Amino acid sequence: MNDSMLQLISLLDDGEIHSGAELGEALGISRAAVWKQLQQLQEMGVQVDSVKSKGYRIPGGLHLLSERDIRRGLSPEVAGLLAGIDIFPSLPSTNGHLLAAISQKGGERGRACLAEQQTAGRGRRGRTWHSPFAKNIYFSLVWRFDQGIAAMEGLSLATGVCICQALESLGIEGVKLKWPNDLLFQGAKLGGVLLEIAGDVSGECYVVLGIGLNVDMSTVATEDIDQAFTDLSSIAGGAQPNRNRVVGALLERLLPMLAKYHETGFAAYRSVWEEYNAHYDQWVALVSAQNRVEGRVLGVTDTGALRLACDTGERTFVGGEVSLRSAVEAE
Repeated sequence: MNDSMLQLISLLDDGEIHSGAELGEALGISRAAVWKQLQQLQEMGVQVDSVKSKGYRIPGGLHLLSERDIRRGLSPEVAGLLAGIDIFPSLPSTNGHLLAAISQKGGERGRACLAEQQTAGRGRRGRTWHSPFAKNIYFSLVWRFDQGIAAMEGLSLATGVCICQALESLGIEGVKLKWPNDLLFQGAKLGGVLLEIAGDVSGECYVVLGIGLNVDMSTVATEDIDQAFTDLSSIAGGAQPNRNRVVGALLERLLPMLAKYHETGFAAYRSVWEEYNAHYDQWVALVSAQNRVEGRVLGVTDTGALRLACDTGERTFVGGEVSLRSAVEAE
């Protein structure tokens, strides 16, 4: 994204009407060039209204991410755990940005990275994450564990618990967790967690904790998405929650959890995770490229493995290239 486009966004961020001549003068470009950039904005998923004989506006403004506004909602304890916040207009991937920093200069425990848009966002199993500009939350957080990868067992599930609790602190109730790392509301996908690891798996290693959270998906073409989805705006009755407040609430839960996780492990979060379990006592199918297993969901273990009651008795399954769906959907 070039400087001219960023300046155009900042001019339209207030939600007011600006004439093409006004925008062109401010940017030092022709009205035709302004129109071209406005078209690019719409291709990025930003709604731009053309008001006849008056100009252009972004209805309601954009309310861009702001480090100052995020920090405003943090307690002193959490602010002390936060190494810094990097905010970008666009990135291929917030996880990828932090992983690259780790490989080049080592990780900085407690550094967060956010982007208004991801051009190559990823979900589990390489799925594309749809990323309209300045509408959702694309957020990653890095943490160092000195005890190796074993200290991270169940971390994606504990992260899900923190997200649910953060949303509840903002008055957003009813979010459930689908093992191992999806967030659902009334069966539709609201968000997901993607953990990636770098370093020495038996010693000092880093985890990059990525969160994608739908805030306003109203501009996304539904035919591009192959599953039911929802967003925080829909849950809140059409009012778009302030993304800076949401990020602040996430940090309030996630950073203290990460700071103590090597001591508590997932066992401290297991009973709470069970309260959010979207598929408890339901008959499901676990499907991987090599296998399919059906059973009734009993819950999870202290390490975050899924417990299924199968025809042959209880079995447990760890994460990886496995997805969970209802047995009917899996046919």
